[in-house]
Amino acid sequence: MKRKEEYIALDAQMFHFDLWINQSNPEELKTEIALMLEKSKFTIVNFIEHHFPVKGYTAVWLLAESHLAIHTFPDQEKTYLQISSCNNNKLQILKEELSSL
Repeated sequence: MKRKEEYIALDAQMFHFDLWINQSNPEELKTEIALMLEKSKFTIVNFIEHHFPVKGYTAVWLLAESHLAIHTFPDQEKTYLQISSCNNNKLQILKEELSSL
């Protein structure tokens, strides 16, 4: 679900976090991550995904606060998640949410 964008003046700084997840089902990941972004109060501006012809999946959530991307490696049942955000408070909440994966 997309949240309405609100302007908040922030310092020009970015916070990054990456994580390997032991799961690679695209539909489960898409649902779980979208819910976690919402719980963390990130504003989802757009979403794009690509299913590769044989194996693999990539998805990107464009956020008002930057972006989150995932790349699956189904042969190894792993997914790489990477987020960049200008809002460290929201990122810390998301990191707590991600610990359940």
